[in-house]
Amino acid sequence: MYQDESYGSIEARASTTFMTISNSSPNGNSSPNGETESKSELAYQQLRTMIVQLDLAPGDVLREEELRDQLGVGRTPIREALQRLQREHFVTVLPRRGMYVSGIDVSELSMLFETRAVLEPYAARLAALRGTDQDWAAMSAALDRTTRKGVSKVEHLAIDRTCHEIMWNASGNRFLWDTLDTLYAQSDRLWHLYLAEVANMEHAVEEHRAILDALTDGDAEQTASLVETHVQSFDAQVREAVTARLAAPLAQ
Repeated sequence: MYQDESYGSIEARASTTFMTISNSSPNGNSSPNGETESKSELAYQQLRTMIVQLDLAPGDVLREEELRDQLGVGRTPIREALQRLQREHFVTVLPRRGMYVSGIDVSELSMLFETRAVLEPYAARLAALRGTDQDWAAMSAALDRTTRKGVSKVEHLAIDRTCHEIMWNASGNRFLWDTLDTLYAQSDRLWHLYLAEVANMEHAVEEHRAILDALTDGDAEQTASLVETHVQSFDAQVREAVTARLAAPLAQ
C-alpha cells in the first residue's frame, strides 16, 4: 500500500465509495494467508468508510451477524476488522454489553489537529525531498478534476485526501502513512458530521496547488509551512462549525 502502490489506485479512492484494497498485508509484506487478510482489509475499509461517512453513526450498535450479511464476508474478517477499528478508536467495546460506533469527543479536537499539525508537515518535508515527477503529475491530475462543473463538497474532500495520500506515499515512510491515514479519517468524520456548517472545500483544495508548486521545486521548508497552514485552516473551520452547532440550541 505504501511506496510501491500505484497512483491509479490512490486516485480511484477519490471517486469510489470504498477505498481500493491492496493485495499486500497491512505492513506491506506478502502473507501466506493473503485471502483472509484481503477479506479482512476489505471489511475494515468498508466499515471505516461507513463510520466516517456516518452511515454508521456515533452510538450505533454493531452486531457481527448483521455486518457479515451486509458485507458478505465471514466471521473472522469481520472480527479482525472490528478489532482494528477498536484500536483506532472508531469502535468501542463494553464487556457483556456489546460493541458500538465510538462517539466524537469535541474535547479531543485539539489533540487530533495538533498531532496532524506536527506530522503532516513532516511527511510533506520528506515528500519534497523524496518525491518524483510521477508523484507530482498524479497530484496535478487530481487537482485538475476540481475544474469540472458541479464538483460537490464531498468530491472536493476526496480530492483533498488524494493529495494528502500522494504526499504520504512520496514520503517513503509507511509508519507515517499508517498514522496519518487514521488521523485524516477521524478529521474526515468530523467534516461529515458538521458538513452543513463547514465552509466550501474549494479553498482547501486550491491550497494544494501552492503546495504542489513547492513540492515540484523540491522546497522542503516551504512545503512544510504551506501544509501546516493548510491543516490549521481546516482545524479552524471545524472548530467554528462545532461552536456554531453547540450554540444553536441556546439561540432558540
